[in-house]
Amino acid sequence: MTEQEKMKKGYLWGDDEENMALQAHTKGIVSKFNSLPPENMKEREALLKGIFGNVGENVWIVPPLTAAVGKYVSIGDGTYANMNLTLIDDWKITIGKNVLIGPNVTLCTTGHPVHPKHRADGMYSFPVTIEDNVWIGANVVVLPGVTIGENSVIGAGSVVTKDIPANVIAFGSPCKVYRKINEQDEEYYFKGRRFDEQPE
Repeated sequence: MTEQEKMKKGYLWGDDEENMALQAHTKGIVSKFNSLPPENMKEREALLKGIFGNVGENVWIVPPLTAAVGKYVSIGDGTYANMNLTLIDDWKITIGKNVLIGPNVTLCTTGHPVHPKHRADGMYSFPVTIEDNVWIGANVVVLPGVTIGENSVIGAGSVVTKDIPANVIAFGSPCKVYRKINEQDEEYYFKGRRFDEQPE
């Protein structure tokens, strides 16, 4: 069984020539993406489609971007990621439609055994899924195997260690559900400021 096959089945795995070649290829394209002038939007869009396995329409990622393998990442239509998005994407990362990702966010599919006796035995990788319309605040870390349900908000600075259900606001380290998104959120956009009081 190859190291990639072990990884995909949830076993411990290690870097080999195949994996290093995948990373070298992706990092080369990412380097080009990060070095493009801001006005080269069409070229940047084309490079994203070369980096990732699947990229929808109107996807915008602000450089710099960090990615390891690329081909296991899927990004849905209308998703926006601010600067310094880091993808530890040795295995699948699925990002839905109309997702908002703040600056300095890390989505991580890979970890290491906790016990020092086994830490050198290899790594493990489990998929990360961000469903449609999720908003992830700045400086959030999402750990291996986590799913964040549609429409949910993850507060800035959170470390997401477990699944978060749909339609909630969650934050903290470790990240925990604070409350459901409710009717008041339809009326107010920030503290006492109402949507219906906007200037014409």
